[in-house]
Amino acid sequence: MTTTVHATEANFESLVTDSDILVVDFWAEWCGPCKAFAPVFEAAAQKYPDVKFAKVDTEEQQGLAQAFGVRAIPTIAVFRQQVLLFAEAGALPAGALDELITQARSLDMEKVKAEIAAEAASGEHVHGPGCDH
Repeated sequence: MTTTVHATEANFESLVTDSDILVVDFWAEWCGPCKAFAPVFEAAAQKYPDVKFAKVDTEEQQGLAQAFGVRAIPTIAVFRQQVLLFAEAGALPAGALDELITQARSLDMEKVKAEIAAEAASGEHVHGPGCDH
């Protein structure tokens, strides 16, 4: 039984909009590390029924992969309340994926959204979770 959603360009925006927390796995059928990560991702989806898990086949959904700047797979992305909190290439061990979900749950999203609004107003970049610069 699968507990993940097949994400496409047609349903991706609604997945982000309708999910408090959305974890996305960008993958491809030919990718060995992606196949190795799949059971970890599926186990997390079963472990966290309140979190939405989606998989994006980068071969089939090249536009989505391009929109997120996916250059290596697997790439994991985490959204909370429509805010991209994390996006990084590489398969995560189960413990690291658990930690990522725990961190996403514990964030004060009002504070995060206030920082984003302040950044937009000032034109400065605020370094937040998952920021690599």
